[in-house]
Order: sequence, then C-alpha cells, then structure tokens
Amino acid sequence: MAKRETQQPWDDEYDVVVAGSGAGAMTGALTAAAGGLRTVVLEKTALLGGTSAYSGAAVWLPGTQVQRRAGIGDSAESARAYLVALLGEAEADRREAFLATAPEVAEFLERDPAVEFEWRAFPDYFPAPGRLDGGRSFVPLDLPAERLGDLAALVRPPVDRDRAGLGHAEGPLSAGRALIGRLLLALTNTGNGTVRTGTALTRLVVEDGRVTGVEAATAGGAVRLRAARGVLLAAGGFEGNAAMRAEHGVPGTAEWSMAPAGANTGDPIRAAAAIGAATGLMDEAWWCPGVALPDGRAAFTLGFHGGLMVDGSGRRFANESLPYDRMGREMTAAPGRVPAHLIFDSRFRGRLPAISLPGRPADEHLDAGTWVRAESLPELAELIGVPAEALAGTVERFNGFAATGVDEDFHRGEDPYDLFFAGRSGDRPNPCLVPVDTPPYYAARVVLSDLGTKGGLRTDPDGRVLDGAGRPIPGLYAAGNTSASFSGRRYPGPGVPIGSAMVFAYRAAQDMAR
Repeated sequence: MAKRETQQPWDDEYDVVVAGSGAGAMTGALTAAAGGLRTVVLEKTALLGGTSAYSGAAVWLPGTQVQRRAGIGDSAESARAYLVALLGEAEADRREAFLATAPEVAEFLERDPAVEFEWRAFPDYFPAPGRLDGGRSFVPLDLPAERLGDLAALVRPPVDRDRAGLGHAEGPLSAGRALIGRLLLALTNTGNGTVRTGTALTRLVVEDGRVTGVEAATAGGAVRLRAARGVLLAAGGFEGNAAMRAEHGVPGTAEWSMAPAGANTGDPIRAAAAIGAATGLMDEAWWCPGVALPDGRAAFTLGFHGGLMVDGSGRRFANESLPYDRMGREMTAAPGRVPAHLIFDSRFRGRLPAISLPGRPADEHLDAGTWVRAESLPELAELIGVPAEALAGTVERFNGFAATGVDEDFHRGEDPYDLFFAGRSGDRPNPCLVPVDTPPYYAARVVLSDLGTKGGLRTDPDGRVLDGAGRPIPGLYAAGNTSASFSGRRYPGPGVPIGSAMVFAYRAAQDMAR
C-alpha cells in the first residue's frame, strides 16, 4: 500500500465515487444515493451503460419476488444446489453472500417506481441438480423514452446502431437500454446522484493506507475527486485492451470483443494493482462464438437453429446448439478451431440460421468474403480452405443424424437449451438437426468473441478489494467484470454477469454506508 501523499486540493467531494456505468455500477450508485450518500458515477466514454446496454439484460438473481410472481418454483436452495454442482466449494463465502442478498437486491430495486422486472424463459446453461429448464433469470420492462426525457440521450444505443454512429430508434428503450435507463432514472430521482461522462479514472488517491478518492482525466484536464466513504470500481474488464489481453493470455482479440469502442480497457484494474491489489482469473472471459463482420469486428452469435460448424479439418467439433460460453470454450479447446465455419444451405434463403448481433445483410458478407457461397460442397470446401472429402463426409454424416433424429457425435437436440432456439420441426424427428442438402451452400466465418473478460480484482463478500495477503484495502471496492468472478471458469446461466455485478455492488454500497 502506498504511503501518505502530499495533500492536494480536491476539485469536488463526494461520499462515494463509482467508476463505470453498467448494471453493477448503477446499482451500487443507486444503493449509495438512496441511503443518503452523495454519489458520483464516472463514465469514461460519452454514453452510459457499457456492454450492459448492449445486452439482453437477463438478470440471474435466484429466489426473488420476481420469480415468485411468475410461479416458476425457484428458490435460493435450488440455486445453491446448482452452483455447488458446477463450482464445488470454491468461493463458498461469496456464493452464499450472493444467494442471501439476491432477493434483497430485487426487492430494493423494485421499491423504486422507476424499476420494474418480469421473469422471462431462458434455460440455465448446464444439466445439473437445481437447474431450471425454463430458467430463473428476469428482465426489465421496456422503458418509454419520454419517461427519461433528456436523460435518454445519455444511454448507449443498441450495438448495431451504436457501431453505426446512430442514436436510439423511435419507440421505448428495451433490454439492456431499459435496464440502464431505469437505474439512471431511479438514481436521478434520489437527488443524491450525479453522472459525469467523458471522465476516465486514471489513479487512486491513497492517504494513510486508505483510498480516499480518485484522479480522472477529462476533456478539460485532470480532476481530483474525494470519496469520503469509498470508491467502487465497476467499469468492466479489459477486453478492449490488446496489450493486457496478450499479457494475460486471453484468447481472441480486442476487435472481436463485444465491448463498446474505446471502453473496457482495464484502467481501474491497473490503478488498483498499482496500490497493491490482488488479481485473479486474468486469463478468463465470458466467451461466445462471433460471426466475423466485414469491418473486422465480430457479432455475438447464439441460438443456432440450423447448419453445422466445422473446424480447419472440415469436421464438426461440438454441439452447435450449446450455450454460447460453452461453445466458445469448445472453440479454444484444440488448435484449428478459430476461425470455424458455419455451413448452411439455401433453405434459409441467405439468412444466417442463428441470432447474430449486430447482423449484416448477406450481400455485404459475400462481398467482403466473410461468407462464401457455392453450388457444391467441394467448391465450398475450396473457398474456405478445408479438405473437400472431409467436409462432404461431415455433411453426409450430419444429414444421416437429421434423418434419424439422433446426433451420435455430440447429442445436439437432447438438452432443453438446444430446443429453446430450435425452429419448427415439421416432419423432422429432431428440430435441432436440419439437413444441409439444398444448394447453393454457404459458409460463414466464425471467430472467438467475448462479452467481456471476467478476471480482475480479488474481492471479499462485501466487494472489498483484497491485497496480496488477502486483507481488504480500506476504502476500495469492486464489482462486475472489474473483479474476479465468483463463478470461476463457468457461466452458470443467463444474466450471471449482470446479476452478480448488481449483488456485489449493492453489498459494497451497504458496507460504505455503515
């Protein structure tokens, strides 16, 4: 820990300084502000929400009033069984804090009229005791833009419009934009919350062994902001920082990540490490397949309802309908799987048989070469550089599985998650197995994308950042992807990143208020 600094004047003083503006950061800020603490949110970019704003806004908080209203039979006990089955007893203290606090967070948020949730079916990601086949996550209701008024312009638009430099489309804010918008509205209504965009944390101020504030860069120059109760670092991971990815051996590239441009470069993690904070899971991320885009970036891709995926050998290597993080891990499990290619045929009329965000027209892909099209499988194999005999044999074998309804290699279509995205089966015995037999044939290049790194600062159950000896650093807290995830190397279900960020930011703000 750094020694006492020479005292310098503060440019402004707050009780709580929050770095970041995603779901976790905004929940922490709202908790502090609702408790009467003068709170400021610092956002590096010009827009609020980060990757949370791009998301579907699934929130994995088990055993809450939201699930009870829906009558789905969820409970903290079943969620505990599920997490223990997946994670073992690692991080048991944070797991128990998460489970105990999840219902409290949902109740606290819905107490504010600006925040409304509903359960929506989306299966948990692993077949394990305690799993809910219909899922336990919930989402915010759409938010009419007029309720936000001028504040709506501060919320990051959906990924396709944001990457194109466009604002929000007409109509309500939905999904991640609704979540950030609702939290922003609730924060504003407390009268104790302030948001400062274009303000990038650069350094933590330490006095007598305690973090007492931050230094930040703005367009007008550096500022020093006091944090009498504490600093919460919840500004995402470092997926947008190519050098940090290389340093820690994170697969994929910054260009393929779903992080907003210019965001999530690990500044708060580096600032905390500079004063002695410990880190963990620094080689990890929340993975997903990404359809390569003409501009060199990637599109988060899930919900495959047709086609088959092959590696550089021209052979399948996994169940294409796996949950996206599990499929991403399969892509990294052996050489030659990145890039992969999704093979599909003309029955989809030139459309990708999957959900891809952002999506681009087939013509743009074909012109750029990120997709190729051919009248025969040997010709397609040549275009993507795989052995023609292997690709033809793979497709023939797959079509045989489609006829019988049984994927003897990877069991596609046997899990509730697989079936969740499947189209109508027609006369097929397995709706997840759609034959590839109608030319022309297509191949879409698929790379390894991510929804953010999940390694970062080590924390305790109250979100307090720990030093190398496992001791809390006074005045310093972290949540979300700025911290090392309690779920380790697993992604248990939809909304675990957002739900856990919200819980630990809430607990951090409560600890500051004591």
